[in-house]
Amino acid sequence: MTIDITIEDSRWLYAGLEAHATQVIGVALLHFDLDPEDCELSLLACSDARILELNAEFRQKAKPTNVLSWPAEDLAAETPGGTPLPPEADFTGEIPLGDIAIAYETCLREAKDAGKPLADHLRHLIVHGVLHLLGYDHIRDRDATLMEGLEVQILGKLGIDDPYTLDDSPNQGRIG
Repeated sequence: MTIDITIEDSRWLYAGLEAHATQVIGVALLHFDLDPEDCELSLLACSDARILELNAEFRQKAKPTNVLSWPAEDLAAETPGGTPLPPEADFTGEIPLGDIAIAYETCLREAKDAGKPLADHLRHLIVHGVLHLLGYDHIRDRDATLMEGLEVQILGKLGIDDPYTLDDSPNQGRIG
């Protein structure tokens, strides 16, 4: 598996981002019968300030967010709740998936607000980003239901509880 990790915010080093990313991405890809050794993607571990710039540039939203994804190709299903197309290898035999960026402050704040370990929320956000690279989305209700169900299944393989189980946390709910 080729994961190009760029750590712009050193706080991610103390959060164990590299080890978590390698584990989570491997489990997520195997869930879809993709050989992690054939896949390549990049992960930018940054601050809220940097992700705000990216969110403004690419989504025209001048605010920080937790995770952003840029798929290498559009694999999205045409029908709501449908399964995206599988990614295909390029001329080198590798499967380019795309790029993910994750913001430290937002991730930490959301984990604290939900009363969850930072590592669990980080792994959830990475799964979320990988699913976006694989063509899943949460704009339409049926797509969100499918994507959230996949997140729960993959996180369960990692020993992480369902992040969508409602509790008394003020910010419990969908990632966006």
